[in-house]
Amino acid sequence: MSSLFRKKSLDQLMLESQTKRLSRSLNTFDLILLGIGCVVGTGIFVITGVAAANDAGPAIIISFILAAIACALAAFCYAEFSSSIPVSGSVYTYSYATLGEFLAFLMGWDLMLEYVIALSAVASGWSSYFQSLLSGFGLHIPKALSAAPGAADGAVFNLPGALIILLITFIVSRGVKESTKLNNIIVLIKIAIVLLFIISGFAYVKPENWTPFMPMGFNGVIAGAATVFFAYLGFDAIANASEEVKNPQKAMPVGIIGALGVCTILYIGVSFVLTGMVHYTKLNVSDPVAFALQVVGLNSVAGIISAGAIIGITTVLIALVYAQVRLTFAMSRDGLMPNIFSKVHPKSQTPVANTWLTGAVAACIVGFVNLSTLANLVSIGTLAAFTVISIAVIILRKKHPNLKAAFKVPFVPVLPIISAIICMTLAATLKWETWRAFLIWIAIGVVVYFTYARRKSHLNETN
Repeated sequence: MSSLFRKKSLDQLMLESQTKRLSRSLNTFDLILLGIGCVVGTGIFVITGVAAANDAGPAIIISFILAAIACALAAFCYAEFSSSIPVSGSVYTYSYATLGEFLAFLMGWDLMLEYVIALSAVASGWSSYFQSLLSGFGLHIPKALSAAPGAADGAVFNLPGALIILLITFIVSRGVKESTKLNNIIVLIKIAIVLLFIISGFAYVKPENWTPFMPMGFNGVIAGAATVFFAYLGFDAIANASEEVKNPQKAMPVGIIGALGVCTILYIGVSFVLTGMVHYTKLNVSDPVAFALQVVGLNSVAGIISAGAIIGITTVLIALVYAQVRLTFAMSRDGLMPNIFSKVHPKSQTPVANTWLTGAVAACIVGFVNLSTLANLVSIGTLAAFTVISIAVIILRKKHPNLKAAFKVPFVPVLPIISAIICMTLAATLKWETWRAFLIWIAIGVVVYFTYARRKSHLNETN
C-alpha cells in the first residue's frame, strides 16, 4: 500500500529531464504568447455569450473576475513549482514530487481527458466559424461532412474539424521553435482583433441592456465562473513548457502571471462591451461576438472578427496539442505510459510519434462525437488540477523548505487553501452529468494504474 504514495525525488526529476532532453528554445515573451494563445480563443469568441445567456447575464463580467481571482491564486502555485522544478508534466510532475505516484497518475489521467476534449471542442468551434465564413462567399461543405453525427441533420463526419487538427499536428511535430514562431504571429493578430471589437463596439453600448444585471442571482454568477473556467486552461499549458524554456527559473513566473493579467483584461473588456451591445438573452449563439456586431449594423467589422476568430482559435489548438504531448511525454518517461510517447525525434527534438497519436485521436473525436455534452469536462478537469496544485505547494514548502525558487507564493498556507476552497466551490456548481462522466473517467484511470502503470513504473527499479 505504501507504494501508492512513493514519490520521485527532486534530484531524480531534474536528472531525467537532462537525460531525455527537449530543446530549450523558448523565452519569456514566447511563454506569455503561448498562454494568451491558449486562453484567448473559444472562451472569448464563444463561451462569453453562452455563459451570459445561460448563467450570469450581464454579471458575466463578475464571473470572469471571480474566475480570474481563483486562477491568480492557482497561477501563483504554478509559478512557484515551475520556477523550482522546471520539468515537463505540469500538475502531474508536481504531484509526483509531493503527493505520490497514485495521485500523480490520476492527475495526469485527468489532464489527458481535459486536453483531448478541449482540443476536440475547440476544433469543433473552429469548424463552425470556418463554415460560417465560407457561406459568406456562397460556398458550402456537404451536410454529411459538416459536423459530427447528432450535431446537425444528416451529419456524418466533421471534416473541417478533423483536418485542422491534423494540420496543427503537422506544425507542432516540426519542432517547438517553428510552431512557437507561428503561434506568436497569430496571437498578436488575435489581440488586435479583440481590441478592434472592444473599440468598435463601445460606441454602441446601451446601459439598459445591463438590466437586470444579475438575473439568475449570485448563484448564476458562480455558475458562470465555473463555466468560463474552460477559458483558463492555458496556464497549465504554460507549465508544461518548463523543460523547453531557456531560463525557466525567471521566465516561468513572468510568463504565467503575465499571460493571466493580459487575458483577464481582454475577457472583462469583451464581456462588458458584448452584454452592453446586445441583451444577454440573445447571446446563446455559436458566434456571439460577430453576432453582436451584425445586430448594430457593423457587418464589415463582423466579417473581420469572424476571420480573426478562425485565426485566434488556431493558436488554442497549437497550445493544446503542445501541452497534451508534453504531459504524456512526462508520464511515459516515468514508465506510467508506453515508451512510444517519450521517444524524441533526433532532428526536431520533439516527441513526433506522440504528437501524431494525439492528433489522430483528437481528429477522430471531433469527427464522430457530438461534443456539446462533454465541454464542461474541461472545466471540472481544470478545477481539479488547480485544487491539487494548491494543496501540493503547501506540501512542497513543508518537505523542501530550502528549495530555491524565483517566485514564492505569499502567505502560505492561507492563499493556497483559499485557492483550493474556491476551486472546489466552483466545481460543486457543475451539473451531475459532468461529475458522473468525470468520475467514470477517473475510475477507468484507477484500473489502468493497477493493471499497467504500477507494474511498469520506473520507481520499481529504484525501490
